[in-house]
Amino acid sequence: MTAAEETSATIQEISFASGEFQLRGTLHLPSGVPSPPVVIGSHGLFSTGNSPKQIALAQTCTSHGIAYLRFDHRGCGQSDGAFREVTSLDGRRKDLLSAVSAVLAMEETGSALGLFGSSLGGAAVLSVARESGAAVVVTYAAPLTGARIVEMLKAAEAPVDHPEVDPEMLHFDVSSKTEGIANILILHGDSDRIVSPSEAHRIYQKARMPKRLILLKNGDHAMGLAENQEKFVREASSWFKAGFR
Repeated sequence: MTAAEETSATIQEISFASGEFQLRGTLHLPSGVPSPPVVIGSHGLFSTGNSPKQIALAQTCTSHGIAYLRFDHRGCGQSDGAFREVTSLDGRRKDLLSAVSAVLAMEETGSALGLFGSSLGGAAVLSVARESGAAVVVTYAAPLTGARIVEMLKAAEAPVDHPEVDPEMLHFDVSSKTEGIANILILHGDSDRIVSPSEAHRIYQKARMPKRLILLKNGDHAMGLAENQEKFVREASSWFKAGFR
């Protein structure tokens, strides 16, 4: 990120309601761009809106004249709720739809909407993409079902420093909601052992053109390689830029 790009955006802390919960997030606005299109990000199961990939994507999007909202889902980060009690795909999709309503009602943003979701956030994005009217969609390591997540949690494969979660609340299947999503970029690590890369191929098969699938070489679920992080930001921001034209 160059010095010019760093100063080309303003950052605004916002809060909005999702049912009984008050959610908090950060809105990145490109300077000098009236009514910019806006991308809303949905983070992974144990993450927050402060994930490095979302911060980097937000900064690059604003350099392209695109606003970006990254926020904490219920029970995460600075948002309301007890993680174990409120964490489910249904809760996260409600949060995402509430974020869409909140941002599109703001004077600072336009009506063109994009969505980004990582892991469980990717499933949330797939579940609301058509309902929200999103013009552009990007997912990373998104599962179509919660089967592997539930299996992992029941086998205690999640890192011990993460908050406790109820596996039974993470049964879901968004396959039917994925049918017909268009203008979607699907990214996945080819060595992901948590969510199989086969999920990316299944999403691609269900989506409509324009669509693109990118498998990140030697990529794990956490996107640990610097070269994959750089490729992700470059490809995702370019997809959003082209999709909003």
